[in-house]
Amino acid sequence: MTSDKQPAMEEHEMSSPLPVPPAADCWYLTGATAAGKSAVAIELAGRLNAEIISLDSMAVYEGMDIGTAKPSAEQRAAVPHHLLDVVPPTEDYSLSSYIDAAHEAIAKIRAAGKVPLFVGGTPLYLKSLLRGVYQGPPADWEFREQIEQELHTLPLEALHERLSVIDPLAAAKLHPHDKRRIVRALEVFRLTGVPLSHQQMQFDEGRPATAMHVFVLQWPREQLHERIQARVDQMFAAGLVDEVRGLLKRYGSLSRTACQAVGYREVLDYLRSLGEVNADDEHPRPAPMTLADCSERVKIRTRQFARRQETWFRSLSECTFVPQVHGKSPLIIADEILAMCSGSATTA
Repeated sequence: MTSDKQPAMEEHEMSSPLPVPPAADCWYLTGATAAGKSAVAIELAGRLNAEIISLDSMAVYEGMDIGTAKPSAEQRAAVPHHLLDVVPPTEDYSLSSYIDAAHEAIAKIRAAGKVPLFVGGTPLYLKSLLRGVYQGPPADWEFREQIEQELHTLPLEALHERLSVIDPLAAAKLHPHDKRRIVRALEVFRLTGVPLSHQQMQFDEGRPATAMHVFVLQWPREQLHERIQARVDQMFAAGLVDEVRGLLKRYGSLSRTACQAVGYREVLDYLRSLGEVNADDEHPRPAPMTLADCSERVKIRTRQFARRQETWFRSLSECTFVPQVHGKSPLIIADEILAMCSGSATTA
């Protein structure tokens, strides 16, 4: 379907690419959600003389503890952790903000004579650290709100077609329903006057980094799903719903990015169905929902997220998979990771 609306072409704020190099000479422990990364990381950090940097896009938020499965107080006391509880959940937190903070944490850890160990499962953050990233202009929320209003009357395919006019290379790479990335590509062009694909090519963000130790905990699908089910049950038993209620009472609302966290979005819908959270055009009141319904939705979305994580990890040539972790203790897994390294390197 075509659209007679064309993107704004005037008043471009021209800016040059802001390349950030790969985070070389670091260690990375990743894997799908519920893979047991935190426990293995504590053992691995002890052997590497490392401090841990969170690789989780939602663990940056204060108060969002249960649903993000943040490391326990004991784990954080045993090994220093960075990039946890960085901002209140009322703030939007971008990839650009994370990359800047991550490089600051790396410098701080190295200044203390320690090794940086990234632990978490946010694939885009991982790729950006491994290969560097072109940091475009910051988000233009007024423009994004304008797009949201347009989508009340236009199909998402119309945005994709609009992008194909100004940036055919980016459009060719994106699915017509990939709303977030389509909007970002349109936004970058609006703010800079240069297609996003051209800026990325100038930086060559696809180049792999060197001196990386990247390990992915690999679980059989059935066992991983069992772990996801158990984790979600534990989160609800630990008070996830009350945690969300407490956040709303303290802050009033959550930011756009915080609202997208797995578990939190579903609980917000549950509270909205009960009338505890106001509905609006963007978040209409859902059909009546039980707590069991909410829990099941979290499980489904978590399994879907785990599949996407695994697809990302397979696409990164830097990753070394740690197979057959089922039934092994974190200590044994950490030892196996070190044994998989070429040579006996234990420092970055």
